[in-house]
Amino acid sequence: MAHEHNHDHDHDHSHEHEMITLVDDEGNETLYEILLTIDGQEEFKKNYVLLYPAGVPEDEDVELQAYAYLENEDGSEGELLQIETDEEWNMIEEVFNTFMSEEE
Repeated sequence: MAHEHNHDHDHDHSHEHEMITLVDDEGNETLYEILLTIDGQEEFKKNYVLLYPAGVPEDEDVELQAYAYLENEDGSEGELLQIETDEEWNMIEEVFNTFMSEEE
């Protein structure tokens, strides 16, 4: 099942996040903004992205989506993979908490 990734390269705003469209099992498309990209962790050999639903007010409690991101070697759009290990989740949580504490 291929995920469509639409990237708008519109860099007028300093806070523009990249957008990704996720398609669920039922074919519903939801637009997500990339909140945080975690670059190639040595131990996992993958990149990670943290996504949150686009257009949701910042103070609203949203469910963040986290995925492993495998870049294609030819530089085309990579694919998002489910995260399956506790180690990866823990690492992501740690990075996220650090990110949030720096934002305040």
